[in-house]
Amino acid sequence: MCAHARKPGYAGCVAEQTKSQIAADAWGSLLRVHADLVPKMDAALKAATELPLAWYDILLELYGAEDRALTMGDLADRVVLSRTRVSRLVDEIARAGLVTKRTHPDDERSTYAVLTDEGVRRFREAAPVYLAAIDHHVASPLSKSELEQLRALLERLAAHDRR
Repeated sequence: MCAHARKPGYAGCVAEQTKSQIAADAWGSLLRVHADLVPKMDAALKAATELPLAWYDILLELYGAEDRALTMGDLADRVVLSRTRVSRLVDEIARAGLVTKRTHPDDERSTYAVLTDEGVRRFREAAPVYLAAIDHHVASPLSKSELEQLRALLERLAAHDRR
């Protein structure tokens, strides 16, 4: 670390950082927070409900979907995983009885993942644990206005990338 730098970061050691260098540091911070929090959230869910975070993410999306069903492609887009990874996870979750797979009535090449009654029960059991972990790891260190600003900034970044 250079004597004049405030902290080490992705952009390196410079006296006055450019916008690009600050963006690189912000990106690095986002990656570090994600890498730190995902295992903690996963551990909290597993300890309390025996559901891995990846399963919970799928149950969450199915729970909020119309008829509690999504095509595998739509599900993959919503949980930001590859279709192959989602397919494997849905197979695991189906073996546990939390979802079923159903062929699309108009396109036999497409398959739906459908939340079962047991999947609804397990999701509802896990939701308070998940929300408590978010509260502990995200809400507690920040003020309400900081959380609103963080949400707005992240939503703006997400919208920019959708163009």
